[in-house]
Amino acid sequence: MNEITFEDFLSVELRVGKIISAEPFPKARNPSYILHVDFGEEIGVRKSSAQITHHYTIEELIGKQVVAVVNFPKKQIGPIQSECLVTGFHDRDGGVILCVPDKEAPLGTKLL
Repeated sequence: MNEITFEDFLSVELRVGKIISAEPFPKARNPSYILHVDFGEEIGVRKSSAQITHHYTIEELIGKQVVAVVNFPKKQIGPIQSECLVTGFHDRDGGVILCVPDKEAPLGTKLL
């Protein structure tokens, strides 16, 4: 495991956002959705590609709060440009389980 400093950790902008829309991403190499995540007034809506089709349907994603990194550079993923990295954990089968707050948090709140 690589150690980082507390300053390194503070430089990562992990923020809470709400998924406002999701759609299939058929051009992705692995089964994925295109997510639009609202991080509130200061940050706005950001787009992301997420390989979360194993555990989530589009319908259950709408309105779900997630934790995402919002200060990585944009990344081209096929025909879309990902503007944030939605976080999650792999299960035993390799499916991704989203990292979510267990209670409603104000949009854009930074993880401390």
